[in-house]
This record gives sequence, structure tokens and C-alpha cells, in this order.
Amino acid sequence: MKILVVLSRFPYPLEKGDKLRAYHQIRCLAEHHDLYLAAMHDKPVSDDALNQLKPFCKEIFLLENNNIKRCWNMGRAFFKGLPIQCGLFYNKTNARRLQQIVDKVHPDHIYCQLFRMAEYVKDLPVRKTLDYQDVFSKGMARRAENSKGLVKWFFNMEHRRVARYEAEIFDNFDHKTIITAVDRDLIPHPRREEIAVVPNGVEFDKFSYQGEEKEYDLIFSGNMGYAPNVDAAEYLVREILPPLLVKFPRLRLVLCGATPSPRVQALRSEHVVVTGWVDSMTEWYAKSKIFIAPMRMGTGLQNKLLEAMSMHLPCITSPLAARPLVEAEQHQAVLSCPETKDYVAAVTQMLTEENAYSQLAASGYNYVHQYYDWENAVRILDDFMKS
Repeated sequence: MKILVVLSRFPYPLEKGDKLRAYHQIRCLAEHHDLYLAAMHDKPVSDDALNQLKPFCKEIFLLENNNIKRCWNMGRAFFKGLPIQCGLFYNKTNARRLQQIVDKVHPDHIYCQLFRMAEYVKDLPVRKTLDYQDVFSKGMARRAENSKGLVKWFFNMEHRRVARYEAEIFDNFDHKTIITAVDRDLIPHPRREEIAVVPNGVEFDKFSYQGEEKEYDLIFSGNMGYAPNVDAAEYLVREILPPLLVKFPRLRLVLCGATPSPRVQALRSEHVVVTGWVDSMTEWYAKSKIFIAPMRMGTGLQNKLLEAMSMHLPCITSPLAARPLVEAEQHQAVLSCPETKDYVAAVTQMLTEENAYSQLAASGYNYVHQYYDWENAVRILDDFMKS
């Protein structure tokens, strides 16, 4: 089958969740299909990034999305009542270009990742799959809850527009997928049960126990310019860390991930390391004792939790982040902490009770190997698109 994959970002390097998902789906689907990639970009795509995808794609098409077009089309989206995210990624030049690509490739199937790219393909007379990935409308609502003034007004507006759009485009696609059942059940459409759950996975060969000497007590990772991660980092440093330092005066925390915002950079101290982009996340996981992700905003599956579990790190997180993990709490794979005092108690236990530390690390490792394998996940997607 010839599959045209349509993305809002070039899927390399793997510093964002949507890019990670797209890269591994492309890698696995390429074993059985001819793949053609059409990806937007707002910065030049490096030769290294292209070379990472070329082995899996028959042809790669780049769609430019410059700032001038972005501003113009966000304004058009606002007045048309569309989500601002649609305007951020849609322009007529790329719509014409994508039509030319379809005419050239004659794909049997179009795989479109994220609702914000749906405007490009929703009316094309080709069988199509939309990967909702997460329920973005709920993510906007949560960000509104944690905002004030004009920012709160904006996120409330975007929440309503995205929710309406997520429902409207449902019937434009033959198949729909999403990462977790928790997110599927929040999609605002009466036939949401038709959406197939296609989980993410872990590169087990890459994220494996390395036995290095531990330099850091706690690690939190992710794109440090992404609002839910910024919020979690601030909460971790300003509310969870101080009572821990009373008990463990030498405790060290590392905030590890690309594009740290000024708010994250301001968290640096003798106890807090902010790395920015790193070439190998595995090295930083290996040098850390405990993974902690106190997420209070956002939606979807936290890939960082899966990676940390695969690295034999005990994982402490919020109910919001734990809920999408399939039966994680039943498997005792993570510690879920509703309040600040619970995080403090969980970290204290992991740092002082060797047996509890080893049991949680082993449970997480066994759990992630049972439920989150890329090849198995993409097999679900492949079978679904063929149906």
C-alpha cells in the first residue's frame, strides 16, 4: 500500500512527543508499505534529519511554514471561527502543494497526524486516517484553568473552537486513532468508541539499564518550552523541593530537555541543574536515581515515564499523568501523588528504603515491556488502516 504521511513538523530530532510518535510509526510501517512523507517546517531541515528518514520513505516533501504566513493565517482562522492552531499550520500555498503531491503519488491511504493538519486533507477523495493523538480541547481547558486575564480568555476560546473542530472533522476520515482510552473518552463526538487506541512505545535497546554511578537524586525531562512541562518544573522546584531539602540538604535535581523557557532557566540553583538540549537522554536517566513528573496540565501519554521505567528508574507522577497508563497502578508501576506532601513522602521513601526502591523500579520495567512496544503498537495501526 502507498501511504502518504502528513505531519505538522518534520519528525526529527525527537524532542517532541508528536515527532517521536511519527518517527517510529514511519519506521515500522515502512517494513510493509511504500511511504511518502509530507512535513511542514518553520526552520531549515538539516541533512542529518533528512538522512534519518530517507531509509523509510520513498520520497520526502517539505512544506514551508514561515512567520509571515503564520500571522496572516492565524488572523484568518480567528475570523472564520477555526482553532488558532489550524491557522498556525494552514496556508493556501501548502494546500496547493499538497494537492500536487497527491496527484503525483496517487496514495492508497493518507495518514494525517493531529487535527491541526486536517484542513489540508479532509476533503481529498482518498481513504484517510486521522491520528488525534491527544484530546487537545481538554488540554486547552486545563491551560485555561491555570491562567488569568487575557490568557485565560484565549485558552477558553481555543478550547471551545478545538472541541467543535474535533467533532466536525470526525466524519471526514475513514479511520481515527488516539494514544490512550482516557483521551478517546474525552473526544466530543457521540461515536468516539470508533476511535482505535494506538499506544506509543519505547526503544528498549536504547533505553536500557546502564549501571552508571548516580549523580542526581531526581530527574524530570521533556521539552522545557512546553507549557505543561514548564508548570511542572516550577511546581517541582518551588513547592516539592524545599521540604525535601530540609530532609536531604545535598539533594540534586536535574531538569533535562530542549528549549528551556526563561521561567525554567530561572530555576537554576546549587540544587537544580537545567541542561537544555542533550544528545543522549539515556545518559541523564542513567546518572539519576528517581524520575519525577508532577504534571498538572496537558493530556495524553507521557513518553518520558515510559523511557524512565525502561531505564529501571522508579517513577513518581501525578494522577493526571498516571491515568492514561494502561493498568499502571494495578501493576504498581508508578507512585501517583495527588498532593505536594505525597510527592515529598514518595521521594523520601525511595531515597531511604532500598527494598521499596528496587520493587518499584522492577515493577515499572516489567510493566513497560509488557504494554509499550513500538512494533506491537504500529501493528494495531497497520491492521486498522487496512480494514
